[in-house]
Amino acid sequence: MQVIISHVNLDFDGLASMLAAKKLYPLAKVILPTKQGKSVEQFLALYRDSIKYYSPNQINWENVSEVIMVDTASLKRIGEINNFINGEKVNFIVYDHHQPTEHNVISNETTIEEVGATITLLLEKIKMKNITITAFEATIFALGLYTDTGSFTYLTTTSRDLKAGSYLLEHGANLHIISKYTNTPLNEHNQKLFHSLIQKSEEHYYEGVTILIAYHQQNEYTGGLSLLANKAMEMTGTDALIFVVEMGKRIFIVGRSSSNRVTILPIIKHFSGNGHKKAASAMVKNYNIAHVLDIIRKSIRETVQPAVMAKDIMSSPVKFISSATTIDEATKMVLRYGHTGFPVVDENKLVGVISRRDIDKAKHHGLGHAPVKGYMSTRPITVHSSTVVEEIQKIMINKNIGRLPVLENNELIGIVTRTNVIEFLYGNKNRDYKNNAPKIEVSLIERMNSLLPRDIIELLTKIANLADKMNYPVFLVGGIVRDLILGRRNEDVDVVVEGDGTAFASKLAQEIGGGVRVHEKFGTATWRLPSGLKVDITSARTEYYDFPAALPTVRLSGLREDLYRRDFTINAMAIQLNKDKFGDLIDLFHGYQDISQKKIRTLYNLSFVEDPTRILRAVRFEQRFGFEMDEQTFDLAQTSVDKIRLTSKPRLAYELSKLLSEKHPIESLNRLDEIGVLNFLITVNSYDSSMIKQIKNFKLILDNVSKQLTNPQTNVSQAWICYLVLLFSKHDSGFEQVNMFTLNNENIKTIEEIKALLEGKYHFSKNNTSGSLHHRLKNYRIESILCFTILMQFPNEIVENITRYLIQRQAIPKIINGNDLKSLNINPGPIYSKILQQVECDYLDKKVSSKEEAILLIKENY
Repeated sequence: MQVIISHVNLDFDGLASMLAAKKLYPLAKVILPTKQGKSVEQFLALYRDSIKYYSPNQINWENVSEVIMVDTASLKRIGEINNFINGEKVNFIVYDHHQPTEHNVISNETTIEEVGATITLLLEKIKMKNITITAFEATIFALGLYTDTGSFTYLTTTSRDLKAGSYLLEHGANLHIISKYTNTPLNEHNQKLFHSLIQKSEEHYYEGVTILIAYHQQNEYTGGLSLLANKAMEMTGTDALIFVVEMGKRIFIVGRSSSNRVTILPIIKHFSGNGHKKAASAMVKNYNIAHVLDIIRKSIRETVQPAVMAKDIMSSPVKFISSATTIDEATKMVLRYGHTGFPVVDENKLVGVISRRDIDKAKHHGLGHAPVKGYMSTRPITVHSSTVVEEIQKIMINKNIGRLPVLENNELIGIVTRTNVIEFLYGNKNRDYKNNAPKIEVSLIERMNSLLPRDIIELLTKIANLADKMNYPVFLVGGIVRDLILGRRNEDVDVVVEGDGTAFASKLAQEIGGGVRVHEKFGTATWRLPSGLKVDITSARTEYYDFPAALPTVRLSGLREDLYRRDFTINAMAIQLNKDKFGDLIDLFHGYQDISQKKIRTLYNLSFVEDPTRILRAVRFEQRFGFEMDEQTFDLAQTSVDKIRLTSKPRLAYELSKLLSEKHPIESLNRLDEIGVLNFLITVNSYDSSMIKQIKNFKLILDNVSKQLTNPQTNVSQAWICYLVLLFSKHDSGFEQVNMFTLNNENIKTIEEIKALLEGKYHFSKNNTSGSLHHRLKNYRIESILCFTILMQFPNEIVENITRYLIQRQAIPKIINGNDLKSLNINPGPIYSKILQQVECDYLDKKVSSKEEAILLIKENY
């Protein structure tokens, strides 16, 4: 026989879970505990005939082989039913949402998970097995769900509970009945108990957290203590409370918490109780209430996690202005940094604060030339670095202030904004505010050891050792971090230090060797080691753009702002190199998550406006990694695409050279066309089907030739400029336009070669031999010839001849040289190159195959 049981003082979650278990185990009998909560008792008085259940005395316990326990896993909580169960004979099945304890039964099947209500766990199984439920059952199940989650307001509520609630409403759960039993008014006994507890409450304050301890003594039992605790939380607004009520020979302890910094469960476990971190209860016998209170008061500090202070969430370093700064200059800084105001500092002392509103008003009245001194608040409200977040929140609300300068030893060290506080309140589950970073415990040491050469690992260790000596936080940044996460090899070492990067680089060179090239303007240095390895070392910095598509202006800053200036979240991660945290990933903007979801995401909305070339970069990363821009990033790209025409051609050329040199240039061009980039890069609607066909044909023959070359990367390095030639081929001044995108002489030479081939009016036919083609094409690079072939739209036979020739050409041996010609008494001059070329042509046409045959042929002809 199977039976279903729950805990004494049965609540709605226990009742609902028992009836849900009956759906899963239809042959089992529901055993109602002898004591129910007041609300459940009232409900059963009305609906008793609609629910089939048994009392413990109605069961032949000798025949019970399996016990299904719901909303509890401890025999200590099931009351007198425990006297009937033979624990050695029966198997247990458990469904519970309370934390496991040493008193839990050993069961064959255990489902204990941290959700808001046990009924959620059972409903998930009912839904998975497609078991039908009636509207009445849905209503009872919803009562359990709503009461145990506080109508989805308790901190223990999960998304799974909300999904369960939606499922129940879809199946006819009656909200009127639910409301009636979840909002039951306090009866006379509850009211007296509630008022007594409130009057006898004592307030304990620890590091910004308020905890109430209240006690009461009475002879008779009064249920609903948990309900009173919830009502007290709502009424007092305290962070946590503990009610201790002596009722006859028993003491009932109930704890509640609304703060992530207070965990009630450890105190309740002192008394062998159980529950959740923020909602738990216990019942003890043979205790003196004064002793219980003494234990709680001594233990209360253990429940409070260390305070998060202003120094943990503030933005630093602080951007400030002097009192002599003009309103016009302050306006530019507001726009540049996107701040809502600035601290005003004179001689390293905070003298005031000016808000954007004050700046705008002064500007409106034509006072742009005036200094901010006359319009700033001269008595700024500040906080100390150790002020706790809870206190900061109160100051902001009571004083209606959005920015609080943070002082330490009367020195301005940071600023706390509403954004910082909101991030703490709503992002604290994912962020470690002591380190001002999302909580992501990822170490990349194993990846570093497996993907980086041993000499680079050793070098990074030496860099870390020196940084520790100089007390510099030091980080590995850039694409190498991204590629380590992706499992790709990348040996471009970029290092950022929170300190003087150039001085650090010089010290490295002094201690380890090598030379340093310093770029003072940008606070960067390139350290070249004796082995030839190059390391870029940078001071943490931030950038701002005076206008769209401008070159950035650089200012020194911290790691957070250094990463924030980067293009995408996947490139805005760092690896700490300091010894105690070597290999730890720092991911301030959820780049790790974006990599796992294969998303390209900008860090801020003006990213493409400030640097439109990032649009090209986004497409390049999409194609390289098989990622895709998220919806907002794609929308921002389309919105900002017109800024392409404001961007300098060399900057565009640099990005195009990288984009078109990747493995998927055609897909990249299609994506650029989808965004609208090509309309501003070439001309509107010029990227049509005929052009796409040309580009595809070029890629096809280029790949065919490249795969048979010994060093394709070197031999076809100018292919990207050929793509541009094809893109501009319909433009009246196509070659002139492409010339504007050149980066070096090799690019220019490629364009000149294509142009010369087009103007040469060479006659090509399907009968051309490789030798005859060599005679005409020897001095042209492969990319130029292939681009010319496509532009001329030669028939397939000619294209095949040319590609065959190019493949053969790279394998021509050096049969003879100038010394051989000199030994034949041929006077040096232009004739030499003519003869050597002719020998190569004859070799390709298989007229000669050795030095002896070549010399014989030369003697005959020259």
